[in-house]
Amino acid sequence: MPGDVKRSAACRGVTYGDCMMNELGRVCELVRYPVKSMAGTVTESAFLGWHGLDGDRRFAFRRLGDDSGFPWLSASRVAELLLYHPFGLDESTGEPLPTHVRTPAGTHVELRSAELQSEVGERFGSSVELIKLKHGIFDEASVSVISLATIAGIGGEAGVDLDRRRFRANIVLETRDRHPFLEDGWVGGTLVFGNSEPRPAVSVTVRDVRCMMINLDPDTGTQDARVLKTVVRLNKNNAGVYGTVVQTGTIRVGEPVSLVLDARR
Repeated sequence: MPGDVKRSAACRGVTYGDCMMNELGRVCELVRYPVKSMAGTVTESAFLGWHGLDGDRRFAFRRLGDDSGFPWLSASRVAELLLYHPFGLDESTGEPLPTHVRTPAGTHVELRSAELQSEVGERFGSSVELIKLKHGIFDEASVSVISLATIAGIGGEAGVDLDRRRFRANIVLETRDRHPFLEDGWVGGTLVFGNSEPRPAVSVTVRDVRCMMINLDPDTGTQDARVLKTVVRLNKNNAGVYGTVVQTGTIRVGEPVSLVLDARR
């Protein structure tokens, strides 16, 4: 089904006259992850810009000497990164960005400090440096979305009470449809948020192919392989979706979210 969904030019421009709009449910949670693979920050509202939620994944630690094309240090290599919590507020660039990090030991250090860089490098076992990119540092696309139904379905099959932080989504939805992996059917459509025009909107481009990071407990960094194995078995390693922004604006927790599809398909 996802590959057959085609949007008209009207849908791409977020004009809905020729399109079907189906209300899916509501926004349950919004999370930005200022530093790649570190803990996220939950917020009641967030501005959706052309490069995702403002302040999301603007920083990452780069592995020095790595010419693989993807040099970013992630929790798949150093699980303890999940236990670092960015905090503070620097809005000098127009985005909500952290100034400090609380380490797993409970100490507070400046995000850009040599102390933090050295500590992360020691955990990795090689030198790293902090990089900031104004357009963000993403794996596939600038916005990730998942439903509570999918998380619950995976947890039920795996026999694990899953914390939704494992999936590191920007937008978590509570949907009327409680079937897991319903997001697969959104690919090719547009998610539209709120009731006030112009409504923020995300074009759903691809399913989210999962890696071992969903095995990691966000509070301890310990691994449970049952989680990824279950996603592989149930849905060919996909859980949730990625998308690109087609209309900017503020998204708020509790607001409705609708799926727009071309009515003529």
